[in-house]
Order: sequence, then C-alpha cells, then structure tokens
Amino acid sequence: MPSTVEQLSPTRVKITVEVPFSDLKPSMDKAYADIARTINVPGFRRGKVPPMVIDQRFGRGVVIQEAFNDSWQRFYGEAVTDNQLTPLAQPEVEVTKLEDGDLIEFTAEVDVRPEFEVPDPSAISVQVDALEVADGIVDEQLDVLRRRFGSRTTVERPAADGDLVTLGLVASENGEPLPDATAEDIEYTVGSGQMLDGLDDAVTGLSVGESATFRSTLVGGPLKDEEADIQVTVTKVQAQELPELDDAFAQEASEFDTIDELRASITTMATNAARLEQATQARDAVLEALVDAIDVAVPENLLAGELEGRRQQITSQLAQAGLTLEQYLADSEDSTQTEDEFWADVERRSTQSLKAQMVLDKVAEGSEIGIDQNDLTQHILRKAQAEGTAPQQIAEHLQEHPHHIEEYMVEIRRGKALASVVEAATITDSNGETIDLSTIREDGSLGSPETDAQDEAVAAAVLADAQEDEGQDDAQQDEAQPGEGQQQA
Repeated sequence: MPSTVEQLSPTRVKITVEVPFSDLKPSMDKAYADIARTINVPGFRRGKVPPMVIDQRFGRGVVIQEAFNDSWQRFYGEAVTDNQLTPLAQPEVEVTKLEDGDLIEFTAEVDVRPEFEVPDPSAISVQVDALEVADGIVDEQLDVLRRRFGSRTTVERPAADGDLVTLGLVASENGEPLPDATAEDIEYTVGSGQMLDGLDDAVTGLSVGESATFRSTLVGGPLKDEEADIQVTVTKVQAQELPELDDAFAQEASEFDTIDELRASITTMATNAARLEQATQARDAVLEALVDAIDVAVPENLLAGELEGRRQQITSQLAQAGLTLEQYLADSEDSTQTEDEFWADVERRSTQSLKAQMVLDKVAEGSEIGIDQNDLTQHILRKAQAEGTAPQQIAEHLQEHPHHIEEYMVEIRRGKALASVVEAATITDSNGETIDLSTIREDGSLGSPETDAQDEAVAAAVLADAQEDEGQDDAQQDEAQPGEGQQQA
C-alpha cells in the first residue's frame, strides 16, 4: 500500500495513501451486507439484496463511503508505522481521488512529534534545598494534639490570653460598612496573633456581648491590604484546659508509652514529609533541566487545545468559588501580577508540560520501558490513596470506561521514564550532599533495594501462608458439612 509524507512544518505532516480496491474489498463486502440488512426491497428477503440492486437503488458511492469509513483508520495506521511517525492528535482526513474498481486515495494531515535528540541524563546536574524540618513544628503538632484532647468550658468573665472566643467582625470606613468585609461565628484563640493586627489587644478584656473598634489592614477578600475600622463583638468566651505534655498524655493521644517516643515519632513524620518535598523538588528540577536542554517545537494545534482546556478549567473553578480572576490575583501571593501576565504564565507552563510529555515518551521508547499488570495495580492503589477513595471504585470505573486504561498506561510509562532519568542525573542539596532518590520510599522513609525486596518477600510469604491456612480451614469446614445426599444427624 503506497504512501508518501509531506512535511508541512516541523510538527505537522500530510500523509497521502493510495489504497487498491483489492485491499478495500473486505470492507466493501461488509458494507453491502450491512446495507442489505437494513433495507426492504420487494422481491428480496431482508439481508439477501444483491450488490447490483443496492448500487442501482442507493448508488455505489454510498457503498464506497461506508467501506472507506470502516477501513481508513487501518490504512492510516499502516502508513504511520511504515513512515515511522508519532502522531499527537487525530488526523484531518480527506478523500482526494476515487477511481472505482482501481484505487482510492486519501490524505491525512496530523500533528506529529518532531525529531529531536535526548541528551545523556547522566550529564544533568541539579541542586535542591537541604533537608530541613522547620523549628517548632514538633511543638506545633503537640499543641494540636493537646487542643484535640483538651476541654473547653464556657465562662462568664472577660476574655483573657489563651481563651477560645467566638467573634463577629464588621469592617467599615467613615462609618459605612464595607461590602464583603464582614464575618460571623469565627473561633479565635486570644494571643495567637493569627488573624488581624490589633485583634488580640481589642478582644482582651471583652465579655460576651461587648464590642471594641480598632484600625487594621484587611488580609483577604476584594479589599485585601486596605486599611479599615474593624468592630469586633464577642459572642462566647471559653477557657481551654490543655493536658500536660507527659507520659500519660502520650498514652491517651497515641500508641506510644512515653512523651519522648511521641516526640520522636512526630519528628520522624515531619522529616519524612520534608524528604518527600525534597524528592519532588529534585524530580521537577531534573525534568526541567532535561526539557530546557532540548530545542523542540510544540504543535500549535496541540498547544491551542491544551490552553483552551486549562482556561475552561480555571474559569470554572473561579466561578465555583465566586471569584473573578482579578479578585483571585489580588488575594494571591504575587498580587502585582496582571491578568495578561497570568495567562502568559499559563501558556508557558502548558508549553513546558507538552514538551515534557514528548521528551518522556521518547525516553520510554529509547529505553524500551514496558508496563505490566503489577504497574497498573500499584498505580490504581496510589491514585485511590491520593483521592481518598477505594481502589475497587477506580477499577470499576476502568471497566466502564476502558479507554482510560490507556491514559493510565501512558502516565505509568512516563513516570518510569522520569525515574530512569532522575536515577542517572546527579542531585545535590544546598549543603553539597548527594541525594539518592532510589532510597526514598513512598512514605518518605529511607530504605534500600535489598531491604525493600526482603520486605516484599516476607510480605508475600505471609500472604501465601495466610491463603494456605484459609484454604485448609475451608477444606476442613467442607469436610465437616454434610454433602449432598448425606443425612444430617
């Protein structure tokens, strides 16, 4: 089956395919049979209408069109394979020549992955932040536990430092309340300094029903960073009685016997979380360095579709939150960013994302990275954990929507490709220490391929023993039950 390729741009080609009618015959026969089953012609049984009669009544062109619609994807796929192309979207197909009984010619314009060379990953070197657990994070976590296991008592006295108060807030300017600048039933710990400047001083000494006014800067909403008069009203005062940080508290709030063991556990969890953040930073840095090292164009149509999808998603999320883009940007960390700058940044990130996908796909092909059932199972388990759902729900979704399996397989393949690149790259932290991501487990703890393999082997053996014991128990239970035709005593 002859085919030629015309390079329209570095990322788009036109494939011209000539299909001899002999290759189209199976689809022609199928088209005649399908049409015969759907029509009634006097003198012929349904499904037994001869091709000649169908041609006379409906036109042979209808049959050829049916046959082409049934077969063009197969011919197109063969042409893609023969010419070693990597399509990135669906083609635009047009029949350009039809010589009945001889050949049919069609063209397919499609975006393709451009040619580029992947640099040696071992030449990539990146630096990330050193592993660091913020000062006070252990004490903060312990305070959270203390408040969870502490008690509250409503008191009939003025609010004091450490009390939990329920407040109402109204912001105004020149005596006029400001729109979208009021709040009710806010719980606040006096002395925490976590809301508005001046709030602690204003609330301290107020009893239920009393109010005070102070000048402060708004920290959220459309009037963020503007100064206003704030009236605060206390509606409830509760004294907090927090347990002592001792062994008894550790035993009540955790599975540990001593407060030192509890502290050590919190420190370990915080360290593991920081290590996972460091690993994510390292992977992102390696991928960014790899993509930046390659001069490759992104197909315009592909980028346009990606941008439109992201624009719709962002617009929808803002609408659900009751925000305009202007309001969102005003509340963001970089409140000076304009809407044009925001969308330009979205386009930049979309371009980098598509480049990364193309690069990882080529890495996977070059390394002949494969995927097995275990990869898919582990991916489903991780996805379920991230989404807080049952793995069975995801499995059922895949059964109902089989095309999503291919999307999962692509994600897995790219993930394995990135892992191979990261493994080959050199990663150091800001202290000059080399980081080996292969030793980091999914929970952030450190391990090694040898110990992890041993753990998996032990787990597999335990599971096998449990299944064997269960089988023996079932067999014994079957023996104990009267069989068909047996008399029960």
